[in-house]
Amino acid sequence: MNRLPPGVRVRLLFQDEARFGCISDQRRCWAPWPLRPVVGHQIIREFVYGLAAVSPFDGELSSLVLPWVDTETMSLFLAHTAACFPNDHCLMLLDGAGWHTAAALQIPPSLHLLPLPPYSPELNPVEHLWDHMRENYIGNQAFPCLDAAVDQLSAGLRYLHQHHEVVRSMTCLDWINTLSLTLN
Repeated sequence: MNRLPPGVRVRLLFQDEARFGCISDQRRCWAPWPLRPVVGHQIIREFVYGLAAVSPFDGELSSLVLPWVDTETMSLFLAHTAACFPNDHCLMLLDGAGWHTAAALQIPPSLHLLPLPPYSPELNPVEHLWDHMRENYIGNQAFPCLDAAVDQLSAGLRYLHQHHEVVRSMTCLDWINTLSLTLN
């Protein structure tokens, strides 16, 4: 095993991507009795993708909003994430999407990618981040254009970047707290 230089710490990250766009995401909501909430509905198939890598122990995250996902955009996201954590060696767990394992994927030297078991979204805490975004920023809205959806998605991600404790409370699952990242 290669030794890390002194002063470099290991950071555990989980990565995932999600699609957001103009298609409505209807959610439950409360309304005073006897009113019934009215929620707009539309089906416009325009999308962008949110990519995020979260550090569940401290709630820090790296995120980008990109027009599509493929090997090239994943390489761009990995470079962005490495730049967000310049003093750390990042161990990133991710699902088995094709662009995560492509031969052309450019992985920065400070990142090491590990796949999660197949068909196990419950092991990826970033899924809770996407649930939060849909519940608090995207749900029950009919966006007039894709730019409005991007603005709302960006606002939610900015909030999460500024509130590490909110991210930590969503992503630091009980089983993650049992992990130890000490190196001999």
